[in-house]
Amino acid sequence: MQSPARALWQCVEPYHAVMYFTQEARAAFEAIGLRGFWRGYFAGRAAPLGAVQPGPVVAIFYGFHPDFVARAIPGVWDIVSPEAAIAAREEGAGNALTHRLDVQDPAIARAARLVLQATDGCDPFARALFAANHDLEWPRTPHIGLWHGCTLLREHRGDGHVASLYAADVDPCEAHVLRLAVTGVGRESIAPYRGWGDADWSAAADRLKEKGWLNDVGTATAAGADAHAAIEADTDRMAEGPVRALGEDGLAELLGIMRPLAAALAASGAIPFPNPVGVPPLDPD
Repeated sequence: MQSPARALWQCVEPYHAVMYFTQEARAAFEAIGLRGFWRGYFAGRAAPLGAVQPGPVVAIFYGFHPDFVARAIPGVWDIVSPEAAIAAREEGAGNALTHRLDVQDPAIARAARLVLQATDGCDPFARALFAANHDLEWPRTPHIGLWHGCTLLREHRGDGHVASLYAADVDPCEAHVLRLAVTGVGRESIAPYRGWGDADWSAAADRLKEKGWLNDVGTATAAGADAHAAIEADTDRMAEGPVRALGEDGLAELLGIMRPLAAALAASGAIPFPNPVGVPPLDPD
């Protein structure tokens, strides 16, 4: 049975992810001089941390090769300020949502209030990306406020996921290799987007074989599947705070609103499947 924390993530992640996969989001970054997808991505996501150097981004984002990060960070701060990047990502997300959903629907305003309630259950300790976003002002426009709240919930969970991977002695490239081996999703869904080359990928697979988590053909062993499941369960455990803050009725209400929104965004092409963030498609029911 799926955990409530994972069900919540699967419903809020697509709403947040419009900042990655939509033309509106890219156009907003390009309008402030950030040409090329990765300049906008790294500037927009790292901006709440301030004008940081590559090191903190490599550490906190976890999944990217350091050289891949360094292509954008810190150079983007010579083009825009973190404040401008934050404004652009909100504008891009807002435009993407407006073009795909009825953002005047009162249910969106209700969901924004529920997500705000959920964030009361998020602690900032050892969660740098969540904490940095939490310090930002909550947008007043309901659909953008909901996007901000979904961002807080997904970064809170993501920070916990990084902690779980590190505690399990799984490095960033190994994490990608293991997930794909367990899920059966093709390497093309993630490898081009994280900067790890063929040699890195092969070395990570070899390390997982030494642990007994992959077999000789690169398929996950039972031990590997169990290790992956344990990491995901630990991530769910560390993401239970928002679920407790909502309570059973609040969670059911929020999922009831967010599930069809996530399905509508998927149907509109706002998020591809499979995707680098690993979120699966949802049935609107």
